[in-house]
Amino acid sequence: MHEDRNSGGPGVACQVTPSGADQEFLSLERELTVLLRRARANQAEMAREVHPDLESSAYGLLIRLDEQGGQRATELAAYIGVGKATMSRQLRALEELGLIAREPDPADGRAWLVTLTDEGSRRVGTVREARRARYVRELAHWDRREVAELARLLHELNDVMAK
Repeated sequence: MHEDRNSGGPGVACQVTPSGADQEFLSLERELTVLLRRARANQAEMAREVHPDLESSAYGLLIRLDEQGGQRATELAAYIGVGKATMSRQLRALEELGLIAREPDPADGRAWLVTLTDEGSRRVGTVREARRARYVRELAHWDRREVAELARLLHELNDVMAK
């Protein structure tokens, strides 16, 4: 055992494995791996619910547009973490499915903004509402403060990991 200055102050001991890794961080890694695996499967399912031909990876683009409104392709590529060619291919596919449209950027007539179409917005909204209802059902036995704390901690984790 050793004291971990980052785990809550002096006197808080952490179990160390034979490899020298803190058990808490091994547990965190294991649980995040399970969460991410389930999230990928869930994302594929939600993408199919939006449109049967929608690629799983494009679902995140639709969510971003739903939350942030019109964005340039370069902004979307940076947010998702893909190159211009990949982004162009995904946007072309979404456009062919009738889920997004491109319109001139009012701030720069040479650039284009990608936006959800009315149909895209309707479909994404329906799937997101169903997902939220599922969370409510599955976490109904949790105290709302625990749900809020989980959301806060995940937000902090996302902020740290984005840096």
